[in-house]
Amino acid sequence: MVREFKLPDVGEGVAEGELVSWLVEPGDAVSEDQPVAEVETDKALVEVPSPVDGTVRELRAEAGEMVPVGDVIVTFDVEGEEPAEAEPAESDERAGEPEAEEGGAEAGSEEVATPEGRVFAPPRVRRLAREEGVDLSTVEGSGPGGRITEGDVRAAAEGGASGTAAEADAGAADPASEAGDAGAAQAPASTETTAAPQVESADRDRTLAAPATRRIADEEGVDIDAVPAAEERDGEAFVTPEAVREYAEAQRRAQEADAAALAGREEPAERERREPFTGVRRTIAEAMERSKYTAPHVTHHDEVDVTKLVETRERLKPVAEERGIGLTYMPFIMKAAIAALKEFPQMNAMIDDENEEIVYKNYYNVGVATATDVGLMVPVVEDADRKGLLQLSSEMNELVQKARERSISPNELRGSTFTITNIGGIGGEYATPILNYPEAGILAVGEIKRKPRVVTDEDGNESIEPRSVMTLSLSFDHRLIDGAEGARFTNKVMEYLENPELLLLE
Repeated sequence: MVREFKLPDVGEGVAEGELVSWLVEPGDAVSEDQPVAEVETDKALVEVPSPVDGTVRELRAEAGEMVPVGDVIVTFDVEGEEPAEAEPAESDERAGEPEAEEGGAEAGSEEVATPEGRVFAPPRVRRLAREEGVDLSTVEGSGPGGRITEGDVRAAAEGGASGTAAEADAGAADPASEAGDAGAAQAPASTETTAAPQVESADRDRTLAAPATRRIADEEGVDIDAVPAAEERDGEAFVTPEAVREYAEAQRRAQEADAAALAGREEPAERERREPFTGVRRTIAEAMERSKYTAPHVTHHDEVDVTKLVETRERLKPVAEERGIGLTYMPFIMKAAIAALKEFPQMNAMIDDENEEIVYKNYYNVGVATATDVGLMVPVVEDADRKGLLQLSSEMNELVQKARERSISPNELRGSTFTITNIGGIGGEYATPILNYPEAGILAVGEIKRKPRVVTDEDGNESIEPRSVMTLSLSFDHRLIDGAEGARFTNKVMEYLENPELLLLE
C-alpha cells in the first residue's frame, strides 16, 4: 500500500503554506524525520519531515504552490511493504509518471545516494543562485546545519566567473575573430584556424564541375556556385570534390562557432521581474497596511546624550563576554523603555476596536524588530521587566539569530506589548516607524554618534564638548496617546539613557 502524507499544521493555526521546494525526488530513499520539503508560512520557513522510512513514490504538489493544510503532498512506498501496482494508473492526469516511478523503484538501490545531494537554502538564496547561475548542489553551506547562505552563493559565483574567464582566455585569444576562435574551442582536436577564411562565399553565376562533384555538393547541402574554386577550365571556375568538402566543413565549423557564441552570450538584464506576492512579504504588507490605516500615527523625534551609557556598556562588556554573552546597547534601551512604560501605561496598552475598549497590559513583552533575508520580523522577549541586562541580552540575541535563520517559532513572534527597532545599523538618524499593530507605541533608535554638545559644569560654566549622541523616533497611536504624552514618555526614556545608573533601580 502507498502511504499518503498530508501537509501538517507547521505553525499554530496556519491554514496553508507555500511549498517552497522539494528536498527529495520520486525514487529517493528517505528515513523517518528526514526533511522532504520546505514550506513557508506567514512567518517561518519550515522543513517538513518524512513520517516513515521508505521511498518517495509521488510528489503531489509543485514548488511555489500554495497548499492547504491537510492536503496530500507526497506519497511513500514504505520499507518492507510491497508497492501497489495498480494504484498509480488512477492517480492523476500525469499518466507518464507512474511508469517512471516503477522504473525508479526498480532502480531504487541506485537512487539511495541521491539524498546526499539535498540542498538546504532559503528561497532568497535559491533565487540568488538562479540569478548567478550557481548550482546549489555544488556549494558547501557555511550556515547552521550546513544551510547555504548568500555569501556561499556569491563566493561560488565569483569562483565560477574566474574559471570561466580563464577558459575563455585560454581558448579564444583574439576577440576580433570570435567566431573562428569559438569554433576552435568547440573542436580542439581538429584543425584550428583554417575555417574562418574559407567560409567566404564565391557567389558566382556559373561553375564548372563534374557530375560526381555536384552530387557531393547536394549531399553536403552547399551551393556549388558558392564554393571557392582553385582551378579554371576554359576561363570558367572549376570546382573539385575536395573544394566542396572543404567548403562544407568550413561552413559547419562557422555555424558551430556562431552557436557557441550565442550560447555563451549573457542574457540581457531584464527590465522588470515579477514574482508572486506571497509568504512573509505579503504578511508584512498586510500588517503594515492595517496598522497605517487603522491607527493614526504621530512620530516624536529627539536626541539623547548617552555618553555615560557608552562608558557603562564598555565597563560591563568584558564581564558579559566572560559569560559568553555579547552585550549591545539594546538591553539598556529595553530597560529604559520598560521603566518609562510603567510610568505611562497607555503606551503599553492597545485599543480593542471590536469591543471598543482600551486594554492596559500589566506585563511587558518587548518586540525587537529584526531585518531578515525575507523581511522584517519581530521576535518577542517575554516578561522583559523581570530580567536583568545579561539575561535580556542573551535571550534577545538568541531570538534574533533564530529569526534570521528562519528557525523561530510563531509563538516567539507573538504577544509583544511594545516594540523597539534599531535603524542605526543600516544608516540614517530618524525614522517614522509604523506601529506593530495593535500596539500603541514603537521606538526607533539611531546610531550613536559623536557630536558637539554644550555642556554646563557644576559652576554653571558652559563649554562645547564631543559627546555620544543617539536619536530617538517614537511613533504612537494618536487615538490613544496625545502628543504631549508621547513627548513626556520620550523624555523619561532619555532620562534613563542619560543616567544608566538609574536602571539599577529597575
